[in-house]
Amino acid sequence: MPIANSKTLSQARRLPPATSRSPSYFSTPCSHPHSHPETPMALTTHPPLRLHARPPALAAAFHRPLRGLPPRRARLCRCADAGKAQAQARRAYPYDEIEPRWQAHWEERRTFRTPDIGEGLDTSKPKCYILDMFPYPSGAGLHVGHPLGYTATDILSRFKRMQGFNVLHPMGWDAFGLPAEQYAIQTGTHPKITTARNIDRFRTQLKSLGFSYDWDREISTTEPTYYKWTQRIFLQLLKRGLAYQAGIDILQSG
Repeated sequence: MPIANSKTLSQARRLPPATSRSPSYFSTPCSHPHSHPETPMALTTHPPLRLHARPPALAAAFHRPLRGLPPRRARLCRCADAGKAQAQARRAYPYDEIEPRWQAHWEERRTFRTPDIGEGLDTSKPKCYILDMFPYPSGAGLHVGHPLGYTATDILSRFKRMQGFNVLHPMGWDAFGLPAEQYAIQTGTHPKITTARNIDRFRTQLKSLGFSYDWDREISTTEPTYYKWTQRIFLQLLKRGLAYQAGIDILQSG
């Protein structure tokens, strides 16, 4: 649609205003290739809308019930029995019976374990490594943000397995640091005890969601066999002058 220039707008402003009985609107400028580009926009007057009565035959057909359709159900009140709705949903999918049975089956047979080389791993298959962000096992347990992301990666892991990939999908716990220390100070319990208890709770909750993790590769940042490597990396950075304290300006957004 061509853009109105200043001359067109000045001419349009000088046009008489529309009356209240016949509403007027600025019409779209002509887009014909032979039209003059400076043709002012015209005001078009539309006749008032008139409503006609519906013909009797059409009105009768509108109110006639359709054949083959069930009668309309009475509109349920919002305060209807919630227990009845939950019972109907449970009959549709008895999750309290199906989920525990299959989760026990997966754990007993280690269905989602990725074997090592020499333990039956088919090295001819393509590899796929899907790593989730390790949660901090707080005393409050999982929140809705955890399964929000973990569900997406679980779908991808199952999809890649169905495509024939060797999928490595582990889980671990980012449990080392100031939050664990502060929680221990608040509760008066040693961090080793509270952290292990919180990890057990998180693990139970994650398993109840049915995620396809390789639990044989579970790690925790509080284990000496893990953080000895992070400490070694830090010492190597310190020796080379890459780990230091400095005051710098930062750009804060938000």
